[in-house]
Amino acid sequence: MMTDDELITKLEETTKDAPRHQLDTLRAILERNAAVRYLRRRYPTPAAVDAATFRRSVPLSCYDDDYADHILRIADGSDDDRPLLFVDSLVCFFYSSGTSSMKPKLIPYFDSAPSKAISFLAHQGSAAILRSTKGGYKAMAASAFPFQGNNPNASRFLSMSVSPKEVILGSDVEQQMYCHLLCGLRHSDLVDGIRAPYAAGLVRAICLLESKWEQLCQDLEYGYPSSGISDVAMRDSVIEVLSEPQPELAKRFRSICEEEDWGGILSKLWPNARYIKCVTMGNLEQYYSKIKYYGGELPVLGGDYFASECCVGINLDISQPPGLTRFTMLPTAAYFEFLPFDMNQTSARDEETVDLTGVKVGKMYEVVVTTYRGLYRYRLGDIVKVVGFYNSSSQVEFVTRGPKTPNLFF
Repeated sequence: MMTDDELITKLEETTKDAPRHQLDTLRAILERNAAVRYLRRRYPTPAAVDAATFRRSVPLSCYDDDYADHILRIADGSDDDRPLLFVDSLVCFFYSSGTSSMKPKLIPYFDSAPSKAISFLAHQGSAAILRSTKGGYKAMAASAFPFQGNNPNASRFLSMSVSPKEVILGSDVEQQMYCHLLCGLRHSDLVDGIRAPYAAGLVRAICLLESKWEQLCQDLEYGYPSSGISDVAMRDSVIEVLSEPQPELAKRFRSICEEEDWGGILSKLWPNARYIKCVTMGNLEQYYSKIKYYGGELPVLGGDYFASECCVGINLDISQPPGLTRFTMLPTAAYFEFLPFDMNQTSARDEETVDLTGVKVGKMYEVVVTTYRGLYRYRLGDIVKVVGFYNSSSQVEFVTRGPKTPNLFF
């Protein structure tokens, strides 16, 4: 098990010599998946990996036009024996937590050792950065990836979350969010941090709390989740978390939620929480005041740039206000390209992409990724602004979701 210092040192090393790391990452992805049908149709000779040839041969792609039908066939089990997107075995699907659409995308997660390694480094590195700060914050897990299968590191992640594995891997977003709240209330004394990928998701969870607090209290009182939780595995795991009826706990939460003013309610429900961590930049800044209102005195820290498709960047300096968060791109997480974006034209320009080190400070781009999860030159739909470099890796600020582009853990 790596120490915090070792994790932070490893992250530091990935930001050095970014061009080499990027080429190595692209080579690893393409050599591993040379036989998949998606690539064979577009890039028939990937043995000699060269970024320029790859970018000329494989067109830019997006979820609805290029992947949705394929992924649905894989999910239905109707795909044939020839691998379509990736040669490794399918583990599960992730639902995207996109901020511009309530309808999540289905992102396949393949059993790729390099993907799991960089995901572990990014998430545990983020936790190490949090723990190493003066405030001594302790991080809470914010992604489902470590909990799937027999991952030997799963216990380390589970120890940071009061929600059981079955809730974290739940397939129904609404039920999942409700169960996170219920488990968080049941073990409110254990919650020392509230973390969500994006501010919009956290606000949706708070709105759910506002509309469902009476039902949540009733569930605590009876020691049994609402009949609205139809996912059997999720329901059974929550019953185990509730353990038995909790009438005194339910009474305490009722008295808090019945108050007319919900200002600072998060710190009242979770008195041991010491921070809120989520991305509140760009068009997500509109949610900041609401989060501050409900959080009261809890400090709001800038989150990391972790998409459902892949890890993108990490916040190396959480001492900065959330609105000034800079994400340092992770050169080993995926092969990154940047498509120039013009806010006045509200669309990415019809230009060639540039690579991780070819971006210009002050310019805006749409992020394009080739991932270990079977996505090739995939338009992520996120618009970022380049604000500098850390070592040889670019640093970006999140601006908004691109036009026409379509979890809360306690």
